[in-house]
Amino acid sequence: MMSNGRKRSYSLIAVTLLLVALVVPGLVVAQGESAVPFLLIAPNARNDAMGESGGGLADDASAAFWNPAGLAFQKSQQISLTHSNWLPQFNLSDLFYEYFSYNNYMENLGGTVSASIIYLNLGEFVETDATGPTPISTFKAFEYAVTGGYATKLTNDFGLGLNLRYINSSLANFDVQRQGRKGIASTVSGDIAVLWRPTSLEIPFVGNLEDRLSIGVNLSNLGPKLTYIDAAQADPLPTDLRLGFAFKAVKSDYNNITAVLDFSRLLVRRYNSDTTWDDAAHDNVLSVTDVPPDNLPKSLISAWGDGALRKVDISGGMEYWYGKPKLIALRWGYFYEDPNYGNRKFMTFGAGIRYDIYGFDFSYLSAIEENNPLSETLRFTLLISWGGEQ
Repeated sequence: MMSNGRKRSYSLIAVTLLLVALVVPGLVVAQGESAVPFLLIAPNARNDAMGESGGGLADDASAAFWNPAGLAFQKSQQISLTHSNWLPQFNLSDLFYEYFSYNNYMENLGGTVSASIIYLNLGEFVETDATGPTPISTFKAFEYAVTGGYATKLTNDFGLGLNLRYINSSLANFDVQRQGRKGIASTVSGDIAVLWRPTSLEIPFVGNLEDRLSIGVNLSNLGPKLTYIDAAQADPLPTDLRLGFAFKAVKSDYNNITAVLDFSRLLVRRYNSDTTWDDAAHDNVLSVTDVPPDNLPKSLISAWGDGALRKVDISGGMEYWYGKPKLIALRWGYFYEDPNYGNRKFMTFGAGIRYDIYGFDFSYLSAIEENNPLSETLRFTLLISWGGEQ
């Protein structure tokens, strides 16, 4: 880490990159197709250790993120706290991610209420003048989201979850390019999710699954675009469709194994710029026409016209629990993204322990490709659960 005197010696480059993120939204791939991609970061070590999947599991406080309908099946109070140093390959101590969530089953409301906060600290930067490296001021860049939710059972086997979220992105707390606007933006979004967890399911030639299977769908981050400087260049939110499965392959007093599998698709539709040339040799540009990204609800359909199913991310993993009650867990997972649409591939590992009302989980991400900034990411989660039905 650099000393304070040399903090961000490349601050002019850093600020330039921030400005590019603000005013040139076309330079994006994979998660970068949208604004505030921090909303897609796996918020807890347990699910991260299973390949960043959990749309069908959703059986603890993190369900508010993975599938809020999962909270409808929980009748206790829970607190979840997660910390992770972000992009550890950069060795920047002031780049970190925090997640807090709380949920409480309230019988008089017929369901579970939840609240969560996501905070991503992007570090401290130095604003310099346009003529040289003369520092003008320092500023901190950060993003956060505050979410409130409600989940209830529509039937004994079927849950519904709803979230409402406020989002704030503060990338440059000064007059950007002297346009009278700071690089700060805010908006709102919502989630709607369902989860089917049959207590009894008879399958021919297989038998009764006996509360072993759950299937969930979560449509998250539905909301208006985010505007930093120019409304004409507003960026869409990372609207995401997640289909998740969870199956208890082994279910006994002391040994339990659960397999999870998720399919997720970013429903954002961008278009390439239309460039007009004033000569046949394409040496001189006459004009560049930018086509703005589609708005909701059109993007829910039009997004499939770009990459179709190849933009579906696939993640899955296994969790083994030993003990009665559950005491120690071991986890493994894998994440896959098409090489032409992001090319993220990594394995995850983790473990957990439970004692009384307390739980502690950690996860480790091992990237398959070299020089991946996510490689060696560690997450640590503290889970506290009390009251009701554990």
